[in-house]
Order: sequence, then C-alpha cells, then structure tokens
Amino acid sequence: MDFPQDFRCPISMELMKDPVTISTGVTYERKNIEKWLFSYKKTTCPTTMQSIDNYTITPNHTVKRLILSWQGGNSHQSSLPPPPPPTRHDEMISLLNTVESTPFKVSSLKKLKSIIEMGDEIKQDFKRNGGVEMVLKIVVQILDENPDFITFRACEEALGVLHRLSLSEEDEKTMKLFSNPDLMKAMAVMLQRGSAEARFYTISIFQKMVMAEFDWSFVIQDQGMDFFKSILELVSDEICTKASSCALQILLEILNSSKKNRLKAIEAGAICILIELLPDSNISKCEKIMELIKLLCECAEGRLGFVEHGLGIAAISKKMLTVSDCATKIGVKILWLICNFHPTERVLEEILVFGGVQKMVALLHIDGRSSTKDKVVKILKLHGSSWRRYTCFPNELKDYLGLGSDSS
Repeated sequence: MDFPQDFRCPISMELMKDPVTISTGVTYERKNIEKWLFSYKKTTCPTTMQSIDNYTITPNHTVKRLILSWQGGNSHQSSLPPPPPPTRHDEMISLLNTVESTPFKVSSLKKLKSIIEMGDEIKQDFKRNGGVEMVLKIVVQILDENPDFITFRACEEALGVLHRLSLSEEDEKTMKLFSNPDLMKAMAVMLQRGSAEARFYTISIFQKMVMAEFDWSFVIQDQGMDFFKSILELVSDEICTKASSCALQILLEILNSSKKNRLKAIEAGAICILIELLPDSNISKCEKIMELIKLLCECAEGRLGFVEHGLGIAAISKKMLTVSDCATKIGVKILWLICNFHPTERVLEEILVFGGVQKMVALLHIDGRSSTKDKVVKILKLHGSSWRRYTCFPNELKDYLGLGSDSS
C-alpha cells in the first residue's frame, strides 16, 4: 500500500514504526537514525546536511499516532475499491506556470509531486504540458555559484517529481532532455552532496536511464572518480536497500560498457568495497557483486587489487556451490583469471586453504560437460603439481588429471 510522504523515514523511504526526532527537527525511524549517527559515526543530519552537536533523540508521539490512525482507517476500507482520483489538471497547470517565479518553490514542487502520484494519466498530462522541462530547469539551478539552501531544497524536491515519472526508451523526447550535460552534472552533484532522500531519488532516476540504454560517457568524463565514489557509497548503503540495488545495477551497466570505466572504478576503491560487501549479501546481490568483481579482474589493476586484499580469495571460494549456479560459474571465472595471471605461491595456497580447490574438485563430479567444468580441469592441471604437495589434495585426482603419483 502506498502511504503519505510524511510517514516515510527519509533514510529508508519506508513507513516509520518508531518515529523519533533529532535536534534539526527532522523525524526518522529510530533504528535508521541510530545506525547513521552511532554506527556510521556521522555528524550531519541526513536530510538537511546540517552539522549536529546535540545527539539527543526524542520519540515523536504525534507522528506515531497519526501513522496508527491512518493504518486503522485504511484497514477498515481495504475491501472497498479506491475512489477515482479527482481531476487536477487545472491545479497542475497553475503550479507549472508559477513554480519558476514563486518564492515558495519547495511547497509548489511538493504539491506537483502529490498530483502526479495519482496515476499514469496525470503523469502523461504533466509531460504533455512541459512539466519535465520546467522541473529540469529547477534541478540545474544547483549549478549556480554558491546556491542557497532554498535552491538546494528545491532541487531535491524537483528530483522527487522526476523520480515518480515513468522513463523508458520509447519516450524519446523525455530521454533527450536527460541528455543535457548541465542536468547530468547537477544530478551528479546531488548524488554527492544531497540528503539521503535526494540521493535515492537521483540513483533511481539513473537506474531508469540505464534501462533506456543511456550513454554515460559524458557524466563519467566530467565527474571522474568522484562519481564512482558516490555510486560505491550507495552500493554500501545497508539501510536503504532500494538505493543499494539501484546503484549495483548502474555500476554493472557502466563497467560493462568500457574498460576505462573499470579502471576509474578500481581507482575509486571498488575492489575493496565489493569484496567486503560480499560475505553478508543475499543471492541477488551476491551474483551482481561477483559479476562486478569479475569485470574488474579482467583488468590487470583489478586482479592486483583482488589478490592484495586479504579476504578476496576467501570470499569468492566461500560463495562457490553455496549460493547459486550463476554465482559458482562467476566464481570459477574469477579464480581462472587469478590462476592464469597471478599464480604466486601465496595465492595458490590461499585458494587451497580457503576451500577453492575443494569446491572445484566437487564440480568435476557434476554430470555433463560445460565451459565452467572445462575451466576447472584446466586450473587443476595447471596448478595441480603445486597443490598435490598438500595432504588435503585428493589422491584419486592425481591420476585423473595426469599428475602422476605423489613422490613426497
């Protein structure tokens, strides 16, 4: 069920159960703001970005009562069909005509946001009447020299409006508007400096652009490593899982498109971040993270960063055969790259000690032939002479792989 904007936690964008207010006057879900302040050691308000000196957290009983009342009212009416939305065309046109000149841009944009939430018809009406163009003008104002707080907030609300629009490859006119270099620069700025809510809006818009096969070359060329750092920060977001998922999808698209992009991601610290996220990731996230690591390991710099990270081989080995067939296939590809280009004694020992060899041996017992199984055989034949010195390397595989008897 959709719920009022004021009932959402600005960090997770989900309905609050235990709303609390901090010294800046903004209300959050308790567990989210406590994690932000006390686990992540942040010293700013996620919404306003104001510095925080007083870390007192106060229960917001008023908001909690309103949420409970709203939930109770909806539970009684859930069996009734929703009433048709009222026509809001005139109000929308009035707002579009005045939003650029009014000193109350933030409240006007909030009204626009609530209007276009009423359905696809009103969204199309919004597009037909130049709504997208008008809102984009407000977004790029963030690039003005020394923008004030109101300009910043208006940009955030404008991104909230865009977030609620449907973007697709078929909507060529709208997608062409998003190709504006100034707009992309403004959105990249918000990705780095915006509130948690604004960053979520921005990354979700970026994901829609990925689905429409947007060309990212200008954004990356203009923003460089800072853009990747912002994306990686969202990938690491443990509170807003939607933002993290969007960021992963965008990173996959960007790294797939260019080797230069992979090198910039590596420079931004992607290898380290992805490896450390891998152990606690769910199936879908695990597969995406492993695919990203594989793409980075196709570069010499990525492979070097992988083998130098103390948990790299251990994390990949642990996920093989325990997550999914897809994760196992990607894991073998990663080990194949490492074994071919960095077969140092330490690396080979880690693959054995952390169970990588044992998992590959188990893959040999799977019926049928596959490219994954072929890679396993090649890896074992290539480095079996090094591993057979260890007691944990199965004796029966020595003849199978043509390694001869153990002479030690």
